[in-house]
Amino acid sequence: MKNRRTVVFAGCVAVLGLAPLFLDAYWTDVLNNIGIYAILALSLNLIVGHAGLFNLGHAAFYAVGAYTAAILNTTYHIPVLSLLPVCGFTAGLFALVVARPIIRLRGDYLCIVTIGVGEIVRIALINNLFGITGGANGIFGISRPSLFGCVIRSPKQFYYFIWIFVGVTVILFHLLEYSRVGRALNYLREDEVAAEGSGINTAHYKLTAFVLGAAWAGMAGNIYAAKMSIISPESFTFWESVLIFAIVILGGSGSIPGVLLGAFLVIGLPEVFRQFGSARMLMFGAAMIVMMIFRPQGLLPARRRAYRLDRLPSGRGGA
Repeated sequence: MKNRRTVVFAGCVAVLGLAPLFLDAYWTDVLNNIGIYAILALSLNLIVGHAGLFNLGHAAFYAVGAYTAAILNTTYHIPVLSLLPVCGFTAGLFALVVARPIIRLRGDYLCIVTIGVGEIVRIALINNLFGITGGANGIFGISRPSLFGCVIRSPKQFYYFIWIFVGVTVILFHLLEYSRVGRALNYLREDEVAAEGSGINTAHYKLTAFVLGAAWAGMAGNIYAAKMSIISPESFTFWESVLIFAIVILGGSGSIPGVLLGAFLVIGLPEVFRQFGSARMLMFGAAMIVMMIFRPQGLLPARRRAYRLDRLPSGRGGA
């Protein structure tokens, strides 16, 4: 089984690595969009799939990262790639401030609050917060990223840049999943009351997942701003949060391969059926309904894991 997974993984990497050689600029750019949404969905998967928190305002952290990159780049001419950690830190700090008072809310209540947060951010951007967000018109003239002296301009160059970042994200989140924090989050998702009774500081780990997921969404915002060279509030609506949430649920909550597959289906399929015009979204919606009826756990759901008792996170260590 392990060897089969390795072969499948190697095959997928090979296909992704060679794809731009056989695709035109349009389809390469479609794959670029899939890559950005894959990063966003993986970051939300940490919050929804591992910590079990309903977050329908993830586009707010995406927007914070994108606007941080745009403002600092256009105002102070700081290279966009240098701002990746800054965007992550800013989005994570914003998530910390927002989530700390609400992190103990559960289910629908937390979901409603996160929707409100997303709308507050969007409206603040439209109203030109502090005179630096550009209002409804957004921010223009964001410079292209430069790596080792080479400016990234073409869809093919962006393709490799984005998908290498996706690969790094997958590796880091896979390691996190099997770390002490990852185990604690899994206990949380399965049974919060039992986890708390076992000595796990549930509020601490919920907040950790929220901040880490938001920070990664902020870095995805940086990549989006660099790719588009222009951003506006219309790119960070509630629909974006719903789309990211749908990718996680459709692919399989808590499953990294499932989230990647979900990104390909949710973002890629509408482009495949573009020739059918407005009917393509009807076909896509019907396919999602059928899928959720017959496979509500997602296409590639996360496998349940058994842990040794001597490796349970200890409450005395801050868990």
